[in-house]
Amino acid sequence: MAQPNTATTLYKNQLLKCPTGIQGLDEITAGGLPLGRPTLVCGTAGCGKTLMGMEFLIRGALEYGEPGVFMAFEETAEELTQNVASLGWDLEQLTAEEKISIDYVHIDPNEIEETGEYSLEALFIRLSYAIDAIKAKRVVLDTVEVLFAGLSNASIVRAELRRLFRWLKTKGVTAIITSEKGENSLTRHGLEEYVSDCVIRLEQRIQDEVSTRRLQIVKYRGSAHSSNEYPFLIDQNGISVLPITSVGLDHDISTERVSTGIERLDTMLGGKGYFRGSSILLTGTAGTGKSTLAAHFAQATCLRGERCLYLAFEEAPQQILRNMSSIGLDLEPFVNQGLLRFQATRPTAYGLEMHLAKIHHWLTEFQPSVVIIDPMSNLHLGGNMTQAKGFLFRLIDFLKSQQITVLFTNLTGGNSALEHTEMGVSSLMDTWLEVRIQEGNGERNRVLFVLKSRGMAHSNQMREFRMTPQGIELFDVYLGSEKVLTGAARVIQETKEKAARWSRQQEFERKRRELERKKALAQSQIAALQAQMETEAEELEVMIQQEEVQQNLSLQDRTTIAQLRKADQADGLWS
Repeated sequence: MAQPNTATTLYKNQLLKCPTGIQGLDEITAGGLPLGRPTLVCGTAGCGKTLMGMEFLIRGALEYGEPGVFMAFEETAEELTQNVASLGWDLEQLTAEEKISIDYVHIDPNEIEETGEYSLEALFIRLSYAIDAIKAKRVVLDTVEVLFAGLSNASIVRAELRRLFRWLKTKGVTAIITSEKGENSLTRHGLEEYVSDCVIRLEQRIQDEVSTRRLQIVKYRGSAHSSNEYPFLIDQNGISVLPITSVGLDHDISTERVSTGIERLDTMLGGKGYFRGSSILLTGTAGTGKSTLAAHFAQATCLRGERCLYLAFEEAPQQILRNMSSIGLDLEPFVNQGLLRFQATRPTAYGLEMHLAKIHHWLTEFQPSVVIIDPMSNLHLGGNMTQAKGFLFRLIDFLKSQQITVLFTNLTGGNSALEHTEMGVSSLMDTWLEVRIQEGNGERNRVLFVLKSRGMAHSNQMREFRMTPQGIELFDVYLGSEKVLTGAARVIQETKEKAARWSRQQEFERKRRELERKKALAQSQIAALQAQMETEAEELEVMIQQEEVQQNLSLQDRTTIAQLRKADQADGLWS
């Protein structure tokens, strides 16, 4: 189904543009090629000029409903059909449907004799017929040098080149004209770039035996454009241009936090983990557990149902899966679910620009929320140190602009200064974790600490961690009075402290039991005294009662005796 031409969205009197449909090219040209005008695509052999012209026509026919004419002077229609078949494009069908017309014009320089005037009139007639036959909106001429091969009269060549460009404008077609690069100029004749409204230079550079294709908008009349070079790649989807050179720092940020996959590491980072969309650097010497920490982060990402792109530059995916499985991190189900994708390649397989282009392609295709680059320390092998730093600047800026969290691991040398990366890009990182090996008492132990983490109150403590069958076990901070201890020294010290605490506790218990015994003894003595006092009190009461009885009996006896003896009442015995 044809898509609306973006040219209709432009303001009145503004230059109208024709979208190419080529990934990235429309972005850096702000809409495509100048509508109804010729564009010159120049470059050395093998840089992709013919493919760009062909893709411009095919995407125009398939995506924008604009038929196109390809006039070839070097390759036949059969050869062109076979060449693009590997990209999934069926030129035979497009030709049968009159969406594309391919016209091969054979020109042999050895058969040309310079006699009389030279004119392209016959070409115009032939091309006009092809355009009218399918009502073409797009035209590609590949390559223009062949038209003038064998001609030594420069003035004729210049005049006819001007005629050719003017004629294309009068036909109202958007055209691409390919041209070979000259020795000291963009083209062999040195004129095409002046009569073209837009000039695109393609180049293929080889540095340190690594090839990289680059694209530059040299000229674009009536439109603002960047003059930077952009890497591009040719793969099974055609041409992909990487439009991230001009990415700046003006992008949205997130306050959302994402787990590191290790609970205690989250605690060290303010209790919630990394900021979403931030850049994280994990440095350390060989064997410190950097990849394992990265794998924990990948697992946590997948457990949230988000996608993670793992770029491995040292190990094969199968090796990573096996190694992580040995410590309880089973990542294979996430790979099968499509949540985790590995892209493994050697840093020297391409140049840095090609790596950047491929990463951009994978990001666009996979749409991950987290990217892991393990490790970044070998990337400079694809270029020099300055290029590697520029590569990381652009990659980080792009990932942040897309709210993609990125974690880099970085191998540091055993003799290198701590808190330093070989490429000097630590200032680009929002969070920096360092893992080290501490040697002592005949053993090596791993410790982890947070060097920096922008925007959060993070721990300043070194934490020991171990690889266990259940993954990484990060120990709590050492709370003893001794200095920071790890491994057996920590276990021995903790055992000593535990024994001392147990001894003190036993002494407390003994004291408590002794006190309990004394308390019980005192209470029993008090009880005995109370019992004795109660006994004596009872005896006293009995004596008092006996005395009262005795006195009463004595009084009765005296009264009785007094009566018997008729004693006087004055004694008070008569009562």
